[in-house]
Amino acid sequence: MGGTSKTTQTQSSTTAPWTEAQPALQGILSQLQGNLSNTGVTGAESGALSTLVSNANNASSTYAPQIADFAKTLLSGGGATDHAGNVNANYQRYVDQTNPLASNTNYNPYDTPGFKDALSTTIADITNATNGQFAAAGRDFSGMNSQTLGRGIMQGVAPTIASQYNQNVQNQQGAAGNLYNAGNTNAGILAGLQQQKLANQGQGVAAAGAATDAANAGANATLQAEAARRGIPVQSLGLLAQIGIPIAGLGSQSSGTATGTKQDSGAMQFGQIAGGLGSLFGGGGGTTVGNIFKMISDRRAKEDITQVGTLFDGTPVYRYRYIGQPAFQIGLMAQDVEKTTPEAVGQIGRFKAVDYKLATDKAVEAA
Repeated sequence: MGGTSKTTQTQSSTTAPWTEAQPALQGILSQLQGNLSNTGVTGAESGALSTLVSNANNASSTYAPQIADFAKTLLSGGGATDHAGNVNANYQRYVDQTNPLASNTNYNPYDTPGFKDALSTTIADITNATNGQFAAAGRDFSGMNSQTLGRGIMQGVAPTIASQYNQNVQNQQGAAGNLYNAGNTNAGILAGLQQQKLANQGQGVAAAGAATDAANAGANATLQAEAARRGIPVQSLGLLAQIGIPIAGLGSQSSGTATGTKQDSGAMQFGQIAGGLGSLFGGGGGTTVGNIFKMISDRRAKEDITQVGTLFDGTPVYRYRYIGQPAFQIGLMAQDVEKTTPEAVGQIGRFKAVDYKLATDKAVEAA
């Protein structure tokens, strides 16, 4: 765009490029305008939002206290160690009953209850049998009778004494082993109860978060419902703007007669282009918010895009068509403008829009 140019032109024209389509476009725009008053929350939507809030409040008041109580119970251990005292009492009872035998190291068979009576019975049986045999042979009270009787008693009672001694040792060792095993079992039970208490407390931490969520359910539902009440109208207006603004940009008309020869500098050429763009899309002046709605310049809304030049500040200028529209336009892309002049870019629904005056101020200064 730099340098100078010389043009000679004679033209006389009157243009109304959308004359045939204007009735249809005006019909669409009139319907859009009629819907501007219908962008608010409908009765059905309002009722649904109110129901959501009501249900959340009811759930909060009904379940939050119960969940909180459950969390408190778990945090205190959930009663996992409540029976530890009974476990210890049973173990102590077993120790009291078993310990005398386990602690007894006196293995003397004669101190075993009933052993003397059993031994006396055995000796009596051996004596009667031996003396009876010698008496039948007429040799009772003989030396051989006494010798045989002594040997018989020794042979008869020795195994009994040894067996009782060994049994006493086995009983004492068995009782001691049982006490040892019972101690381990009792310790294992108590450790298991303690671990269950810790596990319950861990679950209580999670349940405490659930209790908080339940208590906040009503407030969160209210916030979401109010966000929807504000968002539904904004979304509706954005949809209408996406349809209406491109259509409004199609209705340009021009008429006039021009004859002349003119030589312009590059700066003057740029000023004319910038001024033409500003005129086409509403010009400068006013607030940024007001100008931002003058043109959708989002690359996503355009097709057949070709760069045809560059502004003095380096911003590309393109030829393009709005998607679905036959007419070509010349202008900027919002994605380019927001890299250098983000304050000139705004949002209309899901598309970006450009304030052309703000977007070209830097280029005018550079020119």
